[in-house]
Amino acid sequence: MQDKMKAFLGEELRKIEKQKLLKNERIIESPQGAEIVVQGKKCLNFCANNYLGFSSHPDLIKASCEVIERRGYGLSSVRFICGTQDIHKELEKKVSEFLGMEDTVLFTSCFDANLAVFEPLFEEEDAIITDALNHASIIEGIRMSKAQRWIYNHSDMRDVEQTDPAIGKSGKGLERCLKEAQNCRFRIVATDGSFSMDGDIAKLNEICDLAEKYNALVMVDDSHSSGFIGKTGRGSHEYRGVMGRVDIITTTFGKALGGATGGCISSSREIVSWMRNKSRPYIYSNALAPAVVGATIKAIDILSKSTELRDKLETNTKYFRTKITEAGFDIIPNEHPIVAIMFGKYPDCSKLAVEFADRMLDEGIYVIPFSFPIVPRGKDRIRVQISAAHSIEQIDKAVAAFIKVSGEFDLFK
Repeated sequence: MQDKMKAFLGEELRKIEKQKLLKNERIIESPQGAEIVVQGKKCLNFCANNYLGFSSHPDLIKASCEVIERRGYGLSSVRFICGTQDIHKELEKKVSEFLGMEDTVLFTSCFDANLAVFEPLFEEEDAIITDALNHASIIEGIRMSKAQRWIYNHSDMRDVEQTDPAIGKSGKGLERCLKEAQNCRFRIVATDGSFSMDGDIAKLNEICDLAEKYNALVMVDDSHSSGFIGKTGRGSHEYRGVMGRVDIITTTFGKALGGATGGCISSSREIVSWMRNKSRPYIYSNALAPAVVGATIKAIDILSKSTELRDKLETNTKYFRTKITEAGFDIIPNEHPIVAIMFGKYPDCSKLAVEFADRMLDEGIYVIPFSFPIVPRGKDRIRVQISAAHSIEQIDKAVAAFIKVSGEFDLFK
């Protein structure tokens, strides 16, 4: 039986490889940062979620080491048995205050947080209404719930039913979904705060308006927002002016807030307490490691005292977006440090994006292509991610490499 499966998987992997869709891991031989060593070669990293440069920040490293000395390496326990230290409670309090929520519960990842949030709260008589481009973890979390489901066209707030150009399928606007779900006991609208492939920011002001009109809760996954979106980096709810109007926020400590691992659910005291008692990923998973907790506390302390890193990231993002647009590249316009450079208009765009990214690495610029099934067919792209750790000179070098490689592929002929 194993030989039969091995043969089947081998053939399927060869097909994926032939389509240039096989994912191969490049080995980094240095700490994460603006400059890294990849398989013996120095290059500039423009594909990390290291938005604030915290992944190798000396203050976070120091805090992590100090906490290991004071509280050990691991807990060897789930939280409700003997896995809760004082630092876990300290982090939960700081996250709640930073996000403007009543209470917070920690998870080993935001993927786990999104798996946890829906199943304990919603039953067959309830409705979950989700954006068509939500992250895979939200999709999987919704699948674990028995609730009825509606999918609305990406960022479409209207009372309509039509084809969604983002995914090429027929769908409905959010208001239409909310109207259809009015007979349900509870309703919740679930959305990414910032969408990881396009970098666009959810219309949370409009979502909250509709949710209040139709008596629904609002849940936001702010993994690509926490720490740097909004005037003080609180997230997409700050950016859209709806702090205090979002019911549930999930986010990660594995991106801007340190880059290691861990996540959380922030909400009302009642919902958070329910999660502690009913969510399986929380009840049956080891407590978050002390080193991660200590470093995340330091990250939030830094961000609470100053917007310097967040402001530098904004400056770098505007600079790169201006320069790459002036160079003639097709990007999705927005203000996020995720910059999607689109290849869909070119023949054999999946292969082109892969080969283009490979040539960029030859030029000392590390970027990654994204193709189906991560993005819809014909929406192939290279996703560039800007960091506060990048210098203007490094951004100029990246733009120059894009221009040089585009000439080799005759993109603008």
